[in-house]
Amino acid sequence: MTKFIPFMVAVLLGCSTINISKESKNNEQITTQQSMLLGKFKKADLLQEPYAEWFEPRYEKFAPNAKAMETIKDHINDYEIKIFMGTWCGDSKRETPRFFKILDESGYNLDKLTAIAVDYSKSTPEKYEEKVNLNRVPTIIFYKNGKEVNRFVEFAQESLEEDIAKIVSGKDYKNSYAE
Repeated sequence: MTKFIPFMVAVLLGCSTINISKESKNNEQITTQQSMLLGKFKKADLLQEPYAEWFEPRYEKFAPNAKAMETIKDHINDYEIKIFMGTWCGDSKRETPRFFKILDESGYNLDKLTAIAVDYSKSTPEKYEEKVNLNRVPTIIFYKNGKEVNRFVEFAQESLEEDIAKIVSGKDYKNSYAE
């Protein structure tokens, strides 16, 4: 019975937790768990199947607000950013392609970005999530001088780009779960 329960959870969630394989990309280890990335990854990983199926059309279709993008372009390179997302998560599938399009169109230095994919319990084998109080994905954390300034969590207050523009320009911003 104990073996049956994890199997049923995997079936109900639509993603098997069997067949874990490690792949080396860009001298970093990422883990692919059926159709789930785990650990640090790069945008190029999302351009591979099975992720490209949802990433590419959403990336191409998204046209960010021009006014918000001007603000982002003026300020975003002052920040280091971490994004935590799940390749299994609908909110992550919606926001992650938009996020990368915003970064690309703003000329953000992707060397200052750390992208981390988590499992259903919002964890990674390396425990990257432990120091950041991660409860929901996607979570995008903005750092300045090594300190967290603010974070975007799960869904936008206005739109992803308008929320990011507020964060990077230092305007008042609270995500839906901030106290």
